[in-house]
Amino acid sequence: MEECMQSSNFHSHCTFCDGHSQPEAYVEAALSRHFRAYGFSSHSPLPFETCWNMSACNMEGYIREISRLKEKYSGRIEIYLGLEIDYLDETYNASIPYFRSLPLDFRIGSLHFLPWQQPLTEENMTCIDGPFARFVETVGERYGNDVRRITKHFFDTSMQMAEAGGFDIVGHADKICMNGSGCSGFDRAADWYRKPFEDYLGLIAEKGYVMEVNTKNFLRKGQLYPSQDALKRIREHRIPVMVNSDCHTPALVNDGRNEVLALLREAGFRTTREPVCGAWQDIPLT
Repeated sequence: MEECMQSSNFHSHCTFCDGHSQPEAYVEAALSRHFRAYGFSSHSPLPFETCWNMSACNMEGYIREISRLKEKYSGRIEIYLGLEIDYLDETYNASIPYFRSLPLDFRIGSLHFLPWQQPLTEENMTCIDGPFARFVETVGERYGNDVRRITKHFFDTSMQMAEAGGFDIVGHADKICMNGSGCSGFDRAADWYRKPFEDYLGLIAEKGYVMEVNTKNFLRKGQLYPSQDALKRIREHRIPVMVNSDCHTPALVNDGRNEVLALLREAGFRTTREPVCGAWQDIPLT
């Protein structure tokens, strides 16, 4: 029974943002894998429209649809309504009244964009989560071809996000590694990387956030967020963790979960922290 308690996923994207299937298809996929719980976390609206964020005009429909699924599947699987909320700056993040007013069960705080200048428009954003070629162009155009500068910008902004709050779960905490690791000079062992990441872990621990271990690219690319070599430090900071697949298709609701649960055991974790019957609980890893 304890083993199946970790059969869950609290980071997923459906057709309300850039996911590829209707929400109910994810629930059916979760049920077919004997999931205990499933959480939807569409990309939140932004001050500008993108091809992958939800539009604010669709928020009411999103809340209504996930609430319908909660009722329909009650007694078979726990359904949770969440959002993945981008931190842009002090004026737009999970802590602002708009997001606090929404009837959400959980909130993921994430970085996908680094504002380069005002106003908050898409052309003034540095996207860290797009194609590698575009990332390299941006590092050249805006950061003098120095991957250390964009990494510093990422961790400075991450610290601001953690201080602002308004969320429960830290999403893909070192996502800068996805593209940054392909750039010349990028080195997670170097002091210029290790020190700000360590400071970020300390602040996450102080604030009491849950950190997701994001498996989206683990089986396909061998990438884990946070990186596998950081898991022991996260445990030493006593930061609670959960395993999420960040799936965009129903087939990937459980992608990489068993493998990463094994890595957590090897790193010394004894529990994960997840919502159970509406309350956050520490669940033993067996």
